[in-house]
Amino acid sequence: MSMLFSINPENGNLYALKTFDYEIEKEFLFHIEARDSGSPPLSSNVTVHIIIVDQNDNAPVIVSPWRAHGSVVEEKIPRSTDKGSLVSKVIALDTDSVHNSRITYQFLQVTDATLFSLDQYNGEIRTMRMFSYRDPRHQRLVVVAKDNGQPALSATVTIKLSTVETAVKAYSDMTEVPLEYDIFSDLNLYLVIGLGSVSFLLLITILVTIVIKCQKPKPNKAAPPCRNSVISEGNSTIADSTLVSNDAYWYSMFLAETRKGKMVVRQPVPKGSRYIVSSLPRGTGLTDTSGSAASTLQYPK
Repeated sequence: MSMLFSINPENGNLYALKTFDYEIEKEFLFHIEARDSGSPPLSSNVTVHIIIVDQNDNAPVIVSPWRAHGSVVEEKIPRSTDKGSLVSKVIALDTDSVHNSRITYQFLQVTDATLFSLDQYNGEIRTMRMFSYRDPRHQRLVVVAKDNGQPALSATVTIKLSTVETAVKAYSDMTEVPLEYDIFSDLNLYLVIGLGSVSFLLLITILVTIVIKCQKPKPNKAAPPCRNSVISEGNSTIADSTLVSNDAYWYSMFLAETRKGKMVVRQPVPKGSRYIVSSLPRGTGLTDTSGSAASTLQYPK
């Protein structure tokens, strides 16, 4: 103890021989004896209790929301947030004594003082009203945390609040929710490009098909079927049929198109019989012989 304190034997003044650290040494207890110079000497004892008072030598430390040294904390909240909703919470710790480590919070800077409120004892930041279309999308809040020492020490944190149209999870669970505000994500962009490419290829295919159809040569129209008339002047046998007539009479038959260019008679025609074969258009009546080509049927001799 003699290395920590000294006492003046003449006047009893007590002196500290070193600087004490409250976090290590908080109090001391020892006895002091006072003795006179009589014979016999008389004495008396006293117990000295020395309490080390904390000096405010530690500044508050911001532990929430966490950020790297000197960086800005970024938070995202939905623009449809109701009045009184929890936006963020600042928590600071001080390692000084209970009296000096009492923390209070206040706004140092705020973009709109009518939009947010700060509880000076627990550090909660809440909305005072709903967002309007006139409010800027980004809000900057600077919060200072002060201890109760003399002189008071402080720490600050800057919070950048961004309002988004898409609803996100509230901050009440104290978790950071990542949200991209981009209108089109990479996946949507790839889908749009893919659909556009497929539509373009389909259009090209349709156009090529139409062009090929238009350029394809048209098939030659088949010769219209003709009606052949056979005039018989008497009883005669031709092919597999017997033509019987006392007077001149028209016999009509339809012949299919043939490349042989002549009429084939499979059975001999009796001599003395004469046949006239004429070719007429299909739509021509039986008695209409205008424009017909007449020829005499030949038979083998």
